[in-house]
Amino acid sequence: MTGSEIGIEQEYVADLYARVDAMRGVAAARLAARRAEGDREAVAVWQAEVARLDAVEEGLCFGRLDMHDGRRVYIGRLGLFRDEGDEPLLVDWRVPVAQVFYTATATAPHGVRRRRRITLRGRTVVAVNDELLDLNTAGDGGLVGEAALLASVTADRTGRMHDVVATLQAEQDQIIRYETSGVLVVQGGPGTGKTAVALHRVAYLLYTRPHLRTRGVLVVGPSQIFLDYIGQVLPGLGENSVVTATIADLVPGVEARRAEPSEAAELKGRAVMAERLAAAVRSRVRIPDEPVEVEFEQQALRLDQRVCGLAVQKARRTGLPHNQARLAFQQEIVDVLAGRLVEDMEAVVLTDTGEAIDGGSADGSLGESDLRALAAAGVVLGHDDHGGPRVLLDETDRAGLRDSLLADAGVQAVLDEVWPPLTPEQVVSDLLGEPADDWSAADIPLLDEAASLIGQGNDRAVFGHVVVDEAQELSEMDWRMLMRRCPTRSMTIVGDLAQTGNPAGTSSWDRVLRPHVQDRWQLIQLTVNYRTPAEIMAATADLLAAHHPTTPPPRSVRSTGETPWRIRTTHADLVVVIADLAATHTDGQLAIITPSVHIRPLAAALSLTSRPDLTDKVVLLTTDQVKGLEFDSVLIADPATILSATPLGHNDLYVAMTRATRSLGIVHPGPPPAELSTMRELHP
Repeated sequence: MTGSEIGIEQEYVADLYARVDAMRGVAAARLAARRAEGDREAVAVWQAEVARLDAVEEGLCFGRLDMHDGRRVYIGRLGLFRDEGDEPLLVDWRVPVAQVFYTATATAPHGVRRRRRITLRGRTVVAVNDELLDLNTAGDGGLVGEAALLASVTADRTGRMHDVVATLQAEQDQIIRYETSGVLVVQGGPGTGKTAVALHRVAYLLYTRPHLRTRGVLVVGPSQIFLDYIGQVLPGLGENSVVTATIADLVPGVEARRAEPSEAAELKGRAVMAERLAAAVRSRVRIPDEPVEVEFEQQALRLDQRVCGLAVQKARRTGLPHNQARLAFQQEIVDVLAGRLVEDMEAVVLTDTGEAIDGGSADGSLGESDLRALAAAGVVLGHDDHGGPRVLLDETDRAGLRDSLLADAGVQAVLDEVWPPLTPEQVVSDLLGEPADDWSAADIPLLDEAASLIGQGNDRAVFGHVVVDEAQELSEMDWRMLMRRCPTRSMTIVGDLAQTGNPAGTSSWDRVLRPHVQDRWQLIQLTVNYRTPAEIMAATADLLAAHHPTTPPPRSVRSTGETPWRIRTTHADLVVVIADLAATHTDGQLAIITPSVHIRPLAAALSLTSRPDLTDKVVLLTTDQVKGLEFDSVLIADPATILSATPLGHNDLYVAMTRATRSLGIVHPGPPPAELSTMRELHP
């Protein structure tokens, strides 16, 4: 494309940035004014506006449509107008007119004559690429169909994911704009853009469904490393109000520090654990085998099994969680006890010789124990018309008596024996026979389930839409926890069943979703691999065929000419060989993916910290940490241990092998696993 065309676009883009600068200046001034006034609500509004305008600085405008009717439409990260009522200077990529930027083809141009992709570096236009959709139009050239896309996927990795709003492909755009009120499942192999689609769909939904801004959107990722990696995408699309979290983050105040053996994690993840927890909570209510005496102000009140049983039944019929239903049970029992006290107080019975036989005095008045009970209830006796003490208690007096019974430590102790208060930690710890202060990630959904059963989860955040990335890793109990946070069941779920590494994860979307949404879910497939070169996908063929013979790999759109390789070494020399290879690597960012057993010695040899920094040139990660990430080059250490570490180790190895955009190398102590035996072997 000629320099004159770049100059034309530069002039236009400069005008756009001038408009954004003016809007930012207004927003900053209003923010300062509202701060001075102490208007906290308005401050939050203008802070969000300033953040939105700051976030679109990079790549403000990325496309232009030349329409058959002569209109010229510029596409970008937000809508810009010179004056109210004017034609837009820049159209937000989410509005309907912008959709054809991603979907128009030569056979279905949708009124588009030419599509132009504009590449910016800062505020400078560095390239324009045209695609002519009407081949009969004279005087136009420069047909560059996928230049922008290929430039994006081959660029050096930076350790942070960038949005792909400028290079979205038609199948991806269709999913982003897909209209459904239920659950949308996006299944796709490595490199198909599942994460990018999910995040762009969030931005699209927030734009088209404004109510979601008040109800909130939750994005769930497999690790904090992953959430850091994607952290710039939504702000870059003008969205700063989305909550991101891992599954373990959904229960505040609980830290999952303990590693869980895969067999135990799989058992804890099963849906049957919900039934076991419910039974455990229910079993804590114990109706006594014998009548129980309750002492109140030196009076012994008898509480039999029948009264307790009826009170328990009535409390359970409320449908309230355990701790709230406990209050209903206590109220039932206290009503009975208070009624008996009142009857005793108001029906003093004398013998034939004039002696009280029920605790009253010989003259028919209340006895000392009765008076103490009334005093505890705050009842002040008056006198009747004949000057004697008033015996009949009104409803206020009775209520005071019930309150006093409920507040009495002795009465509470008896009631707690029947229906004790519970905490989630206590329930889970008792059921598992494990300490209540050392939790694993698999325990988190159990604690959440227990909190729901006993009534301590009422303050949990509830969202209008939930996005789940690497969703195949969620257990059945994870899904129960997630569904409680999205009552509308409006979700976007992305994952790949061939990449499931969690033994408690899923091999069937229907199995984990149907119990919660019935038929209100739809599956869409992504089939094109934009990230992983054809050479690397070919190297995974034996692995995929051995463990997922019916799963077709995604079709790679590009080739690098670099054939993946493997090197044989010994266990003793593994760390040295890996360190030497890393020291000589110069081609972009390198990820070393290894079983956790090798992390410490490799970190020491490579002078790396224990926590991975995705902006480093060399990054050391376990197979759990690498999910959802991508790097220029990947070096896998000890694939046999990855394969044998868990029942789904083959999926972990598949994930590790498909993280690279350029090259892949594998170092294996001893003979290679059968699934890798056909790879090209190098001899150090």
